[in-house]
Amino acid sequence: MLDRFRADLHIHTCLSPCASLDMTPARIIERAEEAGLDIIAITDHNSAENTGPAVRLARERGILVIPGMEVTTSEEVHILALFPSEEPLHELQAMVYHGLPEREGGVPEFEQVIVNEFEEVEGFNRKNLIAATTLTLDDAVREIGRLGGLAIASHMDREVFGIISQMGFIPEGTAFDALELSPSSDLQRARSIFSEYTQFPWVRSSDAHHLTDIGRRWTDFYIQEPSFEEIRMALRGEGERELRIM
Repeated sequence: MLDRFRADLHIHTCLSPCASLDMTPARIIERAEEAGLDIIAITDHNSAENTGPAVRLARERGILVIPGMEVTTSEEVHILALFPSEEPLHELQAMVYHGLPEREGGVPEFEQVIVNEFEEVEGFNRKNLIAATTLTLDDAVREIGRLGGLAIASHMDREVFGIISQMGFIPEGTAFDALELSPSSDLQRARSIFSEYTQFPWVRSSDAHHLTDIGRRWTDFYIQEPSFEEIRMALRGEGERELRIM
């Protein structure tokens, strides 16, 4: 029997340099519960250091947190990398960090903040998390797949950091598991403009950088239970599982 589970698969914490400082793991989980979300993904820019606290806190609230990251490829394309556990995510993080520069002049206070589940600041990330990595689009998608993850083209319709704006098209053979539509886009218009890419499943999320953004857009998954593998099966349309966006 399939049930509906509401998912927001694109949320940034205060580790992302463009997110507000109140986007701590604890407050994100609290807000997700208020918004009626069953599943969320933590997807900071080029880092996963705030994922663990969110995963642990969410278990107490009955919310599934999918460990993730928003990778910036060398072509400046954003890709959501989602994983069933933290271990493969941290393996991807090591690859990302290998070619990611340090922030010039260090990190200003209260930016790129690493926070634990008790709202305690544990440090500041010294990498330039907003920069492009040395991973190409092909490299990133291939490595995400090799590690057992899902590769989703972030806000594919945006004029910056979207795959179509950066590349002009989605290269043939790119093994995306889904495409993400921006939260502010008109769905009917997008389906007309990007009709050649409807062979991919489309998802929609909040791309939250502020607490009030969480749950402003979502994807309804019709699956047996809230789990990473069930989401993967829904993206593939297996066993009558499906997803719907509005």
